[in-house]
Amino acid sequence: MTLRYGYGTNGFANHRLDDALEIISGLGYRGVALTLDHNHLDPYADDVSRQVAALAGRLERLGLGVVIETGARYLMDPWHKHAPTLVSDAGREKRIDLLVRAVRIAADLGAEAVSFWSGIKPAGVPDAVAADRLLAGCAKVAAAADEAGVPLGFEPEPGMFVEDLDGYDRLFERLGRPPCFGLTLDIGHCRCLERQSVPDCVRRAGSRLVNVQIDDMRRGTHEHLEFGEGEIDFPPVLAALGEIGYAGLVAVELPRHSHAAPDVCRRSLDFLRAAEPVEGAA
Repeated sequence: MTLRYGYGTNGFANHRLDDALEIISGLGYRGVALTLDHNHLDPYADDVSRQVAALAGRLERLGLGVVIETGARYLMDPWHKHAPTLVSDAGREKRIDLLVRAVRIAADLGAEAVSFWSGIKPAGVPDAVAADRLLAGCAKVAAAADEAGVPLGFEPEPGMFVEDLDGYDRLFERLGRPPCFGLTLDIGHCRCLERQSVPDCVRRAGSRLVNVQIDDMRRGTHEHLEFGEGEIDFPPVLAALGEIGYAGLVAVELPRHSHAAPDVCRRSLDFLRAAEPVEGAA
């Protein structure tokens, strides 16, 4: 198969970014899912332009593709995880600003996508109000992405306002089906939440799929597990990605495994390579 595996920097939280990239490349990965955060390319740093230029050169030397992830927990608010969001009661413009910054960084890095999600709906907010807030925010981000020529990967996330593929479809239609507004699919979330099989989720995503996060999970939980610790049968999932002709990164997302990042990173790539269907097999 020709799948391109990457690894998420949120699983290297205790490493300097340069060291994490060296390990990821040295183990044989072909890309990195870079979460903008305090210790890994802070988008609010005074010298962010210089850092981005240096990073672009480093990624090229290491032969790593890149997608930009925007799910840092406390980047904007040191007291509240992931706040504010696109559906928050206040501060939504701050989230939009972060996403526009991410789009600009992605353009300068030649990134393959910028991934983001809706956020959790505040208690007491009607669905219609949250939907309008999300629509307005996504429209602004999509306009910036279209101008910069950067694909967006909107991620349905369990527990958030848009948590499944049906929710993504509704949002995509309300936005007017902009070409830049693609889909990020977390394979673990498909097992956690979706009513259809994980390979069928991949097939349903089809040509809209611009970013894949991969990990193991059990149905009804939202715990990112190492491969083999959950319930997902990975060979059919990888085969489905091949069937739809997916050419983007398939990036391991294990944000709670930084304490053992190099070993987990190595084991993950070994597992995925072993799980690939044999060429020509049924």
